[in-house]
Formats: sequence, structure tokens, C-alpha cells
Amino acid sequence: MAPALIGVSTYLVDSARWSFWDLPAAVLPAGYHRMVQRAGGLALLLPPDPAPSAARQVVAGLDGLLIAGGADVDPARYGAARDPRTGETSPERDAWELALIRAALDRGVPLLGVCRGMQLLNVALGGTLDQHVDGHQGAPGTFLGHRVSPVPGTLLGSVLGGPVDVPSCHHQAVDRLGAGLLVGGRADDGVVEAVEAAAGEAFVLGVQWHPEAGRCGRVVRALVDAAERRPAQPGPSASRSAAPNTAGASVSDGPYQVR
Repeated sequence: MAPALIGVSTYLVDSARWSFWDLPAAVLPAGYHRMVQRAGGLALLLPPDPAPSAARQVVAGLDGLLIAGGADVDPARYGAARDPRTGETSPERDAWELALIRAALDRGVPLLGVCRGMQLLNVALGGTLDQHVDGHQGAPGTFLGHRVSPVPGTLLGSVLGGPVDVPSCHHQAVDRLGAGLLVGGRADDGVVEAVEAAAGEAFVLGVQWHPEAGRCGRVVRALVDAAERRPAQPGPSASRSAAPNTAGASVSDGPYQVR
């Protein structure tokens, strides 16, 4: 049986350097596609398309979708004035990834949002963001470890099985929840660290931390499992069969041991 095809969003940069080249490029940290592959999925990288309407055609060929982390979401997307602490934004990337998210929600394609991806999921459903929180971001280019506790009875709770220490790198967070979402987990300081669909059969989950930077890929394995269980759809996606449950009682999602 063919592995589940998981689309992973990428982003454009004006300058990327390798060998003797310095060119515009579509980029993504390798941790993303590697964790999909480790989970048994087939990773397909999705560069931004200048026509967001192309998202529906792209998503129609996928078994699952992962929206990667990155730059801050433009506050105009959720009707807010720009806070001076909000960083660089990318309207083109916002438009493309929001279109991907909406297409996945419309088609019932399993969806995982990571960091910025979780925030975009919230915005796509009418939610808002707190443009600055302290204590969740380390020095530039590093991840900060902290504890996340899943809410009992949630999808995240069934995936993680208990509290987990995670690698974090964000200074914005969910404020008002989007329609149809509930809180799946929080940090010790109360910051929302996971959101998920409140009802429905589709797998919809957003996590504020960076599983691609850690050692535990349970949320990604859960995405691939959901993609494999999804019934066959018209088009190139093949039918999938159920995979083993990965839930456990205590886990680590980074180089931080949970006791």
C-alpha cells in the first residue's frame, strides 16, 4: 500500500546561499519532511502559488496537510492594528497557507498546523492573536524548552497521553478562539499551546511548539495515521488503512526529559 501523501507548506526567500549560488528559493527546514518520513508518510513540499485558488486543486491530491512554522501573521488578517513588537510578515504566504487550510477543512483532509500554522488555523476560522507574549522564545536561532499539558478528553490528550516538554520558539499566541475550535493544551503560564476541532470526524490539530525540532513525533504520526484511515477520495489519493495507536502515558518532544 502506498504511504499517505502529506503536503507540507514552504515559503519564499529573496536570497538563499548554497555552494556558489545565491538565489531566490522556496525553503523549509529539513526537520519537517524528515519527521513526516519517519512517521511513515510521503512528504510533498508545497511552494506558495501566486494564485491562492490553486490550493483546492493541490489539496484534492493530498491525504494530509501540514502547515509549517515561520513569520508572524499579518494582523490585518484578523482585523487588528499592528503592534510594534510584531515582526516581519508575508502577505503572499498568508494568502497561500490560508487558502490551503480552508481547502483542507472543506474537504475533510487531515490537518496539522505547527506554530505559525496553528495561529493561521485559528485566524482562518475567525479567531485573533495576542501579538506578544513573554517566556516562549529563546535567543535568536534557538528553541526554548517548556512544559505543555494536554486538556483531558481532547485529541491532543489521546495523542500525547500526558504532559510533555517541548521545543518552543514563538512570541505570539492564540487570543480569541476561532469558530469550532477548542483548547487542546496549555503551557504552565496558561498560554494556549494546542487547538483542535471541537467536533467532526476530520483530524484538525494545531500545536504551538516545534515537533520537527524535537525527538518525539507523536503529533505528526497522528496526522499520518489519520491520513491513512481517511476513506478513498476521487483523484490521485489512494485508500488507507488504520495504523497502530501511538498514545502513551509520558513522552518527550525534544531534548528535555519528562518525569
